[in-house]
Amino acid sequence: MRKKWMIFCDFDGTITERDMIISIMEKFGRPGWEMLKEDVLAGRISVESGVGQMFAQIPSEEKEQIVKYAQKTAKIRSGFKELLQYCRQEGILFLVTSGGIDFFVKPILSPYVDENRIFCNGSDFSGETIRILWPYGCDEHCDGGCGLCKPAILRRYGANDAKRIVIGDSITDWKAAQMADHVFARSLLLEKCRESAIPHTPFHTFIDVIETLKQWEEECKEVAR
Repeated sequence: MRKKWMIFCDFDGTITERDMIISIMEKFGRPGWEMLKEDVLAGRISVESGVGQMFAQIPSEEKEQIVKYAQKTAKIRSGFKELLQYCRQEGILFLVTSGGIDFFVKPILSPYVDENRIFCNGSDFSGETIRILWPYGCDEHCDGGCGLCKPAILRRYGANDAKRIVIGDSITDWKAAQMADHVFARSLLLEKCRESAIPHTPFHTFIDVIETLKQWEEECKEVAR
């Protein structure tokens, strides 16, 4: 009997076609945010530090404008609804593991995913500027300042209990990818998986992911016969 599959799916640039933090910063970010972004991608500062500083420059009173902008501009990658339907049909647990922020991630995903299946960073608008909260920070096995620590979330679900599948696109998915049984990757994450020989499948839409999952299911049936 095969292990159950469990999917940990990134949000920015994966579920959405564009990274929504970058999109929001292009519209609302203050001077200097681009350098913070480059420092994060190059590993010079942690994700927690970089993202926290980016949003700390934006007045809290701009919250509603940002939410409306995010909902209006976010484009969901093709095949997402079909993948969710397939997961429900096959009993595959689908979790969103997002380095994005709750106040725009959850409104965008509310038509698709139950809130209790979404892991993301939090926010506080009680001060003059936006303060980012980190409810899913690094555990005792990680000190990378991940913000939302995807490896820590994967560790909540033991490797003996399920085949852990990571779907992602960027540097924020890399640590989780190294722990996964298999990775569906695009963009920078795809390059890193190729360089390090991490078991992976490239994807462009979520239909690609469904086709591979169906193929695996057929292979399991063949073995069972």
